[in-house]
Amino acid sequence: MTQSNIAVPAASLSSTAGQSAGSARPGRLALWVMLSGTFLVVLDFFIVNVALPSMQRELLASTATLQLVVAGYGLATAAGLITGGRLGDLFGRRRMFMAGLLLFTLASAACGLAPTAELLVAARVLQGLAGALLQPQVLAMIGLVHTGEDRARAFAAYGLTLGLGATLGQLVGGLLIQADLWGLGWRSCFLINLPIGLLALLLAPRVIPPLASGGHRSRLDPAGMLLVAAASVAVVLPLVEGRQQGWPLWSWLCLAAALPLALLFVFQQRRLAARGGAPLVAPVLMADARFVNGLLTTLAFYVGNASLYFVLALYLQQGLGLGALRSGLVFTALALGFFATSMGGARIARRFGGKPPIALGALLLAAGHALQYLNVAAFAGHAHLLAWMVPLLLVQGAGLGLSLIHI
Repeated sequence: MTQSNIAVPAASLSSTAGQSAGSARPGRLALWVMLSGTFLVVLDFFIVNVALPSMQRELLASTATLQLVVAGYGLATAAGLITGGRLGDLFGRRRMFMAGLLLFTLASAACGLAPTAELLVAARVLQGLAGALLQPQVLAMIGLVHTGEDRARAFAAYGLTLGLGATLGQLVGGLLIQADLWGLGWRSCFLINLPIGLLALLLAPRVIPPLASGGHRSRLDPAGMLLVAAASVAVVLPLVEGRQQGWPLWSWLCLAAALPLALLFVFQQRRLAARGGAPLVAPVLMADARFVNGLLTTLAFYVGNASLYFVLALYLQQGLGLGALRSGLVFTALALGFFATSMGGARIARRFGGKPPIALGALLLAAGHALQYLNVAAFAGHAHLLAWMVPLLLVQGAGLGLSLIHI
């Protein structure tokens, strides 16, 4: 999910470096409206995990289809983020933010009303594309209209919003399924987006100032867009469907095609840049070791955590027999650990000479993951499992808070 969120919007910001935000400066309400879009995108990546068993029972979905409900959303978001930022450059960030928010709200309604698992997957892909359109505009708008300490506070609020959406998604989903409002069950996990999205759409043109587009050099790159999408699908689709179907020949062919497609994308981007065009990813960035290391760190961080939430949500309900609410409550330990370290992040950073303690957060997170694995392996089917799982989730949440605010 979400989860090349940090790297991609920089492409949108880079084309607008040096621009002034103008005299209009949004207030706190404007920041809340912007962050509501980010919150919805991240929340919907994680809230669905606790609803998966209910979806499977009602829609008679296979395990592979359940994975597509999650992976289709994340894949569509990741594949479209760079293009979403470019569209903000071309047509204005507030306009694209509102367009993405409207599409996300409509797609959420389609998810909540989907009569079959296949239509749910299609609606989730549309929801992911909408998230890819609105999400880059948030960081771009924050970077343009905030300066100095105000900008630092705004980005801290952005990081906190990412963590809130990730850690509270499971609990909110459990509460909604347990409440079973109007007999909606798991569908309320998607329909809850409607009032939030509609309120944000109502407020956005009133509180967010219009921002200039990125200029004439910002153009779409259809070939790059297709290559990114093709390479992403070539990796994700066989990993999701291949095991379910016994690893047929097409799954291996797809995986084999992923690397050539990625290399072709790199070649196409370099050639476009040499001709004076506007590539999706500037080749000069990929030559910067710090940028590449940052991308790899972010990738490792989100891949590990997203898979943890997916597997743990299924294990708690299908493996341990917990209801949706009790499963969500277990994740509360993760949220508490996250809040404890993220809220004290600045104080902790001062103890490290003002540097963000990402390494400490990563160490805590890795230790929590390793101990959690040992806990499940040692106490599977035993009452001690949950007794150890909850404090270990607290440790994992603490590592998440130290890392996520600064990644």
